[in-house]
Amino acid sequence: MAKPSHSQRELLEQAVSHYQKNLATAEEYLRGRGLSHADALRHRLGVVIEPLNGHEQYVGRLAIPYLTRSGVVDVRFRAMGAEQPRYLGLPGANTHLYNVNAFFRAKDWIAVCEGEIDTITLDSAMNYPAIGVPGVNNWKRHYVRILQDFDKILIFADGDQAGYDFAKNLTKELGNVITVHMPEGEDVNSTYIKYGRAWFDERLG
Repeated sequence: MAKPSHSQRELLEQAVSHYQKNLATAEEYLRGRGLSHADALRHRLGVVIEPLNGHEQYVGRLAIPYLTRSGVVDVRFRAMGAEQPRYLGLPGANTHLYNVNAFFRAKDWIAVCEGEIDTITLDSAMNYPAIGVPGVNNWKRHYVRILQDFDKILIFADGDQAGYDFAKNLTKELGNVITVHMPEGEDVNSTYIKYGRAWFDERLG
């Protein structure tokens, strides 16, 4: 799917507004991820209870909208239990960076991580301006140009081989990178839950 048309954006906005009404049903899940109601509201999270036409496969999932200054450009749906696959996307949707509005809040540095929940953790729970990639394999070369104007790029890499390789490759492409590796087997959110913000602040000096 190419850049969403005006009518497609209206449909996406309708879906996001509809699913936001069910946010209360995700409160326990969000608390378990260390995220507040205010964090969820800021990112317009919702839950699919009464699905709109064509969204029946997303029932019971957390709806995570991709927001830009011009509106909603995509929605991804995350399982809140053991369902597989963990994430589902809209058919034919292009891959986007998550939380691009952080570009307008950031000054001389910005954080990059993998996944929407990790991005929300950095951006809202810890107040680090952060963007996210929906899986390291979805990184696109032209994203480098978007990041070149920042003095520093803070990469919060998952504690696995994919996270290590992602940070290594991005360091080669940008050069102005500071990498914070999560403990083995952990991601940003799980590290935040276990060790708190102090763990991150200590590693950034």
